[in-house]
Amino acid sequence: MTRRLIITCCVLLFGGSLHAQELTAKEIMEKVTSNKQGETLYSEVTMTIVRPTWTREVGIKNWTKGEKYSLILITSPAKDKGQAFLKREKDLWNWMPSIDRMVKMSSSVMGQSWMGSDFTNDDMTKHSSKIEDYTHELNGTEEVRGHECYKLTLVPKEDAAVVWGKIVVWITKKDFIEVKSEFYDEDGVLINTYNGHDIKEIQGRKIPTRLEVIPADKPNQKTVLTVHKNEFDKPMSDSFFSQQNMKKLR
Repeated sequence: MTRRLIITCCVLLFGGSLHAQELTAKEIMEKVTSNKQGETLYSEVTMTIVRPTWTREVGIKNWTKGEKYSLILITSPAKDKGQAFLKREKDLWNWMPSIDRMVKMSSSVMGQSWMGSDFTNDDMTKHSSKIEDYTHELNGTEEVRGHECYKLTLVPKEDAAVVWGKIVVWITKKDFIEVKSEFYDEDGVLINTYNGHDIKEIQGRKIPTRLEVIPADKPNQKTVLTVHKNEFDKPMSDSFFSQQNMKKLR
């Protein structure tokens, strides 16, 4: 009886402890967001848009604070230089200096192409939140390019204004890196696949420094984001993310 009681206690203690350490699908997504973004993030990247007969590059500077604020500045090519995109809470604006015009962006354009790329407006402006606007389901583990990964399915909440009908995400178990994502429309048709490559450690965080977006139905077409600079947790005031400031940035 004593031996059986000891075994039972061990199962309850150690088994319960292990269970308590298991992460929920939402907690995994929260760790991913925290790892790749921090409290704030300043980045400099090049977007390369690849088409069967041509290639175009766009230089970008990006400031992000949590999930509420972001500001994107186009630094090249010359014809687009100075154009900026601002997010405050759920409000979005696009400043176009070439025509001296500020445009408020609606949720209806979030699924459209950003600057002619395979990224959507929602991808770049982070209008929707993978944490707050979706439910999360953990579908076990799978290996992706040599990484043991959690496999998650994200389904939009009923009242969420989002682009996608479903997102399937693969996240490394070791460092919580999003190495692959599949984006589906409301009919369950695969639209885009995102792949994270060239994982590097920056300020103690391991992140992909090259992100490829490959459309499912457009052969020989893709868009690549290459990270040149990432600075995490730089102080940024809420007032930095303003319409007045987006007009002045260079």
